[in-house]
Amino acid sequence: MDLKLRFQLSTMMFLNYFIWGAWYVTMGTYLGTTLSFSGAEIGVLYGAVSVAALVSPFFVGMIADRFFATEKILSFLHFVGGILFILIAQSTEFSWFYLFFQIYMLCFMPTIALTNSLSFRNLSDPNGEFPGIRVLGTIGFIVAVNIISFSKLEASEMMFYLAAASSFVLGGFSLVLPKTPPKDKGQKVTVSDVLGLKALNLLKGRSFLVFFIASVLICIPLAFYYAWANPFLNELGMENAGAKMTLGQVSETVFLLVMPFFFRRLGVKWMLVVAMISWGLRYFLFAYGDLGALEWMLYGGIILHGICYDFFFVTGQIYVDNKAGEEVKGAAQGLITFATYGLGMLIGSYISGWIVDYYLSADGLTHNWKEIWMVPALGAMGVLLLFVLFFKEKKQDEKVEVNA
Repeated sequence: MDLKLRFQLSTMMFLNYFIWGAWYVTMGTYLGTTLSFSGAEIGVLYGAVSVAALVSPFFVGMIADRFFATEKILSFLHFVGGILFILIAQSTEFSWFYLFFQIYMLCFMPTIALTNSLSFRNLSDPNGEFPGIRVLGTIGFIVAVNIISFSKLEASEMMFYLAAASSFVLGGFSLVLPKTPPKDKGQKVTVSDVLGLKALNLLKGRSFLVFFIASVLICIPLAFYYAWANPFLNELGMENAGAKMTLGQVSETVFLLVMPFFFRRLGVKWMLVVAMISWGLRYFLFAYGDLGALEWMLYGGIILHGICYDFFFVTGQIYVDNKAGEEVKGAAQGLITFATYGLGMLIGSYISGWIVDYYLSADGLTHNWKEIWMVPALGAMGVLLLFVLFFKEKKQDEKVEVNA
């Protein structure tokens, strides 16, 4: 890969995830403390991310792959996103905030698939070169969260202005990315192709059906972490909570590197089991941790993110790729994305908001976090039990090749 292409793709990934990191971790704190939104309202707003995740495959399949060059779509979406972030920063009423934020998420979520697609189509050896490009996205996310945290902006609308500025920068930079014309221009497209309905045949297999249901269910407790971990840590009084939460992204990177070692020894089923145990354990640690002698529990819950994410999501993606035939591999991955980031996270976002409101103190200023975290902890353990009892995969099907 020549230096110019590496710079272009790496900068694109860095900025795309920098934008996400500027608000995603800390928005819950801003909404609750500065705008005084209720838990249910915050849950609905985080649910907007999942609504966009449900819609974005349709957008990419119907429009991006067939009518417009990828770099031009990225530029348009990020320029619009920058304008929307300015409107979001100035919105203090829930109805307006939700309207602008939902439209923004409908613009942003497709950029995840589009940046991946643009990279794959311009790399000569995607399998060998893409990881080195994609890791810049994780670095961008970490850098953004740390800037917000150390600048004491976790409860400030300035996070959205930073995201807006970054969106405008990436909107302009996208115009100098490699020209990437629509790959399916002129081809006939059906609703079945776009929605990936052919992948539904995989659900006829018992093991895949159990995996699909477990994927939906485990993402319900998962949503508690993304929406409420930062407000929780800030309410406890942890300094630079957002920055410390990026230890989870560091952990994610480390465990991704050592995954092949564990995969060969554990196989699909037990990798997923370890992930589900880790989700439950994380919430138990949050429930009983404090900023005194048990502060290590809070850090433990954050660092477990690597196992929680990699061992479940990456293992699941590999399992799906192994089970699906060549014609439906893409559709099958879309089906699992629908189950996890879409359906499961959407339900979890709404439920988490209701639970947080239920355990709000009489003064309206603090929460009974122990009881709140016990809900997803017990939920994750319940999903674990169901998965262990009903997921019966043949040994030869569990052995999936994982390249170090």
